[in-house]
Amino acid sequence: MSRRAAPPEEAITLEQAIRIVQEATPRGTSEEVSLRESLGRTLAGDLASRAAHPSVDNSALDGYACRYHDTIAASREAPAELELIGEIPAGKEFQGGIGEGQAVAIFTGAPLPAGADAIAPVEHAWEEGGRVLIEQPANRNAIRLRGQDLEADEVYLAAGRRLSAASVGLAAAMGHAAITVTSRPRIAVLATGNELVEPGGPLQRGQVYNANEYALAALVEAAGGEAVVLPPVGDDAARLAEAFDAVGRVDLLLTSGGVSMGRYDFVRDLLFEHGEVLFWKVAIRPGGPVLFGRWRETLLLGLPGNPVSSMVVFLLLGKVFTSTFLRSDEVFPYQRRLTAEAASIMRASAAKETFQRVKLQRRGERLLAMTTGNQSSGIMRSMVEADALAVLDPGRVIRPGAALEVIPLSPYLR
Repeated sequence: MSRRAAPPEEAITLEQAIRIVQEATPRGTSEEVSLRESLGRTLAGDLASRAAHPSVDNSALDGYACRYHDTIAASREAPAELELIGEIPAGKEFQGGIGEGQAVAIFTGAPLPAGADAIAPVEHAWEEGGRVLIEQPANRNAIRLRGQDLEADEVYLAAGRRLSAASVGLAAAMGHAAITVTSRPRIAVLATGNELVEPGGPLQRGQVYNANEYALAALVEAAGGEAVVLPPVGDDAARLAEAFDAVGRVDLLLTSGGVSMGRYDFVRDLLFEHGEVLFWKVAIRPGGPVLFGRWRETLLLGLPGNPVSSMVVFLLLGKVFTSTFLRSDEVFPYQRRLTAEAASIMRASAAKETFQRVKLQRRGERLLAMTTGNQSSGIMRSMVEADALAVLDPGRVIRPGAALEVIPLSPYLR
């Protein structure tokens, strides 16, 4: 394929790129999954409780259900003596009620018997000859009131929420065995470059292990997508075009490499010559030569080949695609900022918004951010060492003690 120069284009801002990705992203459909399959999925609709929780007033601890008035003067020296008339294990109802001077042994979660308004903890009571002796006033706050956690028909998990272990448990407590979620985006991951070698094999001079494929597939899965990993392709325009055509039904084709301005950047050439380019080049560092467009009917996000660049751009733009597709209520990483205090000097590119890998350290009320060191986009270990990305406006120099904004990485690199 003859190579022609790509149309000259100015780099757009990251905010412009985010809007373009949002507008182009399709929205996922709805599907029902079992509760056991729901971890990490995104709710497609509001989820209301099917019942009150607790469904009845019950005991918050093991002890003795009684009338508070009967124990108000109880002490170790002069314990209250009450008639013990039965016991109530969890899940059972007590037939009858409690009258003056009576008590029932009760266990955590058991329904409160009629007439009782307090619980004497088991560690402050003991039984003797059909009676229970209580050495301090019974506890009115040891009763969990009906509906104090959940009320029937109330919404407690809203559409757009990504389900954590806690929210899966809440859905179960609300009585749902299956829930409606948004379908996961299918994202094909294709690494390009003649220099790539699969991990585990020997390296020749100039070769590198294919880290991007594994990192990007993991990022896709962590973002709630389904990664479809494709065999890597070398720097060959015809083979790349064949690989693009063979992708099949996916919602996004995610490539790494081949999007800069070099002679062998064939991903870019293919999109300009035979596809549709929605933007090429974003004024950011690392990751500036990112490309977004369509190949046939498939959206394509072309990431740079340097591993840090590809990961950072996925976090800044790939997450926009996944969150938008999933109709998620999550804030995009670029918009999720913390304020920290610089603990080392940092310099931005003269003309590009710059994202530096930093470590965070809490000292009292101060959140300190210090560089991970070498900020080359080939230093992949820095993505493991970093806790956040420091956001630096073009041309800015941040000196120790100055305030800066950082994007936490912990929710996205799990």
